[in-house]
Amino acid sequence: MRDLAFALFLLVFIGIGLRRPFLLVLAYCYVDIVAPQRLSYFLVNSLPISLIVFGLAVGAWLFIDEKKDVRFSMRQFLLVLLLIYCGLTTQSADFPIEAAAKWSWVWKALLWGIFLPLTLRTKLRIEALALTMILCASSIIITGGIKTLAGGGGYGAMQLLVNDNSGLYEGSIISCVAIAIIPIILYLAKYGTIFAPDWRVKLFAYALCFACLLIPIGTQARTGLVCIAALAILMLRFTNHRFAYVAIACGALLVAIPFLPSSFTDRMSTIKEYKADESASTRVAVWKWTWDYAKEHPFGGGFDAFRGNVIRYDRASTKDEGSGSQEVNDKSRAYHSSYFEMLGEQGYPGFMIWFLLHISGLVQMEILHRKYKRTTREDMMWVSPLAVSLQNAQIIYLVGCLFVGIAFQPFVYMIIALQIGFWTYMRRREHEENWRSIADRLVSKPKIV
Repeated sequence: MRDLAFALFLLVFIGIGLRRPFLLVLAYCYVDIVAPQRLSYFLVNSLPISLIVFGLAVGAWLFIDEKKDVRFSMRQFLLVLLLIYCGLTTQSADFPIEAAAKWSWVWKALLWGIFLPLTLRTKLRIEALALTMILCASSIIITGGIKTLAGGGGYGAMQLLVNDNSGLYEGSIISCVAIAIIPIILYLAKYGTIFAPDWRVKLFAYALCFACLLIPIGTQARTGLVCIAALAILMLRFTNHRFAYVAIACGALLVAIPFLPSSFTDRMSTIKEYKADESASTRVAVWKWTWDYAKEHPFGGGFDAFRGNVIRYDRASTKDEGSGSQEVNDKSRAYHSSYFEMLGEQGYPGFMIWFLLHISGLVQMEILHRKYKRTTREDMMWVSPLAVSLQNAQIIYLVGCLFVGIAFQPFVYMIIALQIGFWTYMRRREHEENWRSIADRLVSKPKIV
């Protein structure tokens, strides 16, 4: 019955998309985020659904959709450079088979990030993409929130819609993404037009934000706690009564601590004792190895180059073990950091392209925020809040990915594509208004007799 429901939903989605081509773009976003083929037993998973919907979305855009307002931005050029560079490093990778396996999905994420902004020609499309991404992610987040409230979860034990440890179904990744999308949820609850922001929409949005905050508790991922701290600091920037905000936040934290599972508080306490925590100590040792590896291989070792590491480090003893330390030997440990993932796999050039891609997004969103934050035009009141929400989402991701290797997470490249489409749309609007004002002045200029 579940397979029939998934198949019927996809057929309806695709069928409507044949009349409205942009809906096929949203359909692919749904397939890429939720991955219904993983949730299916025999119907949906027996077909290459992702490839089919991707082909339909691109084909509909090429042959049906209008392209008069299409713009290719500098950040899309950076994505093209990153795609080409990753392809080159894959050809000379230290571990060709493993690198080819990762390349098989990375190129799709990058290519979709390049293509997606080309379809975002209107404000409605920009909002529709943001809404689709939030609703798709919420199907996973709400499940995790309910299980957390019911007493389920645990590090590595939280099962969301499916027993899978990849994509958004991995604990640390969904913890980072769940907190990162909270600013976008709050934006849609206040400025959305597809669903009018009445009490029902706001109630759902606030409940979804609560579920997002529950995800780090259910997964017990320390990355989530760091992201929550980043979110709290970012919200402080736009709060008028900051002292009251800090007091309320601290009070809420003190009230919530007694209700948190002991397993969660015990795991979070290892943050301050990272030298005694084997997982954290291993990460630091891998980062040191990656730094030295990049010095010897400045152009990177290709995807999964971490498989060649051999690390030795001294782990401090815990309070129960007494004083002293013990030597730990390990090998083939993952980076557990997007920054070192890029540095080790793509070297200095790849890291600089990736870093510039994100920094330029922060700068562009800040420009839009400052330009429109005091606007009195009713049709432009939404611009600054959306710029801030997308900027905050990216900052939270950049903080969270310090401790989890998600440099090529497809959901993040959808956020980047959303920023690019938003930026190019506003630039086009500004150019059109400038030319219109010039034309008006020329028409209204009195003739000399």
